[in-house]
Amino acid sequence: MKIFETLKNIWKIEELKNRILLTLGLLLVYRFGAQVVLPGIDSAELANLSSQTDGGLLGLLNAFTGGAFSNASVFALGIMPYISASIVVQLMTIAIPYLQKLQKEGESGRKKITQITRWLTIGITLVQGPGYIYNLYNILPSSAFMIDSSFTFVASSVIILATGCIFAMWLGEKITDKGIGNGISLLIMVGIIATLPQAFLQEFDSRLTESNGGLILILIELAIWFLIILASIMLVRAIRKIPVQYARKNASGKFEKSAFGGARQFIPLRLNASGVMPIIFAQAIMFIPAAVAGLSDSEAAQGVTAAFQDMFGLWYNVVFALLIIVFTYFYTAITVPTNKMADDLKRSGGFIPGIRPGTETSEYLDRIMSQITLPGSIFLALIAVFPAFIVSLMGVQQGWALFFGGTSLLIMVGVSIDTIEQVNSYLLNRHYDGLIKSGKNRKAVA
Repeated sequence: MKIFETLKNIWKIEELKNRILLTLGLLLVYRFGAQVVLPGIDSAELANLSSQTDGGLLGLLNAFTGGAFSNASVFALGIMPYISASIVVQLMTIAIPYLQKLQKEGESGRKKITQITRWLTIGITLVQGPGYIYNLYNILPSSAFMIDSSFTFVASSVIILATGCIFAMWLGEKITDKGIGNGISLLIMVGIIATLPQAFLQEFDSRLTESNGGLILILIELAIWFLIILASIMLVRAIRKIPVQYARKNASGKFEKSAFGGARQFIPLRLNASGVMPIIFAQAIMFIPAAVAGLSDSEAAQGVTAAFQDMFGLWYNVVFALLIIVFTYFYTAITVPTNKMADDLKRSGGFIPGIRPGTETSEYLDRIMSQITLPGSIFLALIAVFPAFIVSLMGVQQGWALFFGGTSLLIMVGVSIDTIEQVNSYLLNRHYDGLIKSGKNRKAVA
């Protein structure tokens, strides 16, 4: 079979094999850490914490951490403080000239921005850590705590939680540098996948034992699930091609604008150029309203808290969808430099037919990106809020509903495709068949 032949080819490429093994090893370390309970807590007394994360925002946060949140693990905060820090730094880049300058300095500027993000991550963990410990004191019985001194337990636990988050961040960066795929995204995806079997088994048990639709409804749910996966793949991979022509150089080395050489080429512009990042950013922001409103005891604040803690409610999903659309435009503007694309085309003698090189080309590309980003962002938002529809229409359990679109499924699909494309590029560079494009196997180049 072709898949086995492709796996053999992957094993033949030494660098690719080592990168995959390193990635799997570091992901295994992360999953092992998610099972290590904080010192001073009796793991047998965590039933109340597990029930707290059965649904809602805490259920989603628990899915992002691969169950570490409900295990009171050293990785209970997961990688989310780093995600929050990245959001803050990228938003600050718009308003702070120093960060804008760093962004234009290339690799050296990127390293400084990364360092700023790391320090901000530590600050966020020192804020979230006490909140997590305070929640443990509220939800767990007193017998769960084996350290008598509350100050000693809180101080040590906050330090351990901060260290666990920094270590997870380090694992993600090492995967990105030395492994395959985007490390931070892979950590989130692996955590989500770890909760999928349990969520499906709970739904399966509910449908069969409670006479709640039976096997037929399970099959219908699976069919809908696969359709949503296909729709997500189409969204991630859909592109619009902009035709480009190139002028030939004459004997003096100047471009002849009247003659075109070579076959027509294209600029591929993705319908969803920002990938799953708008989903991750919007989801991180959605934790804020309930947290801020929870600081007040007023009736209005309690109403806001209730509305934004119900991730299957109307107002939560309306705000969530709008944030996804906004962040899609924001992240696309950052990751798709139309000015640089236009300058590169002009220097290489290329131009879009009917459009003048330079500023007009940049404006044209920017206009095209705006046009294709709108339907892409709306489609992304619809898939993201689809779990709310599946819960209300079919009565699917909340844990399983998270995988019908939403943040969980889109992250799984987007990260999987990005990782496969990296593996694919290694195979094609060595003249092997890729994982995506079919063809006949060719001899490897030494």
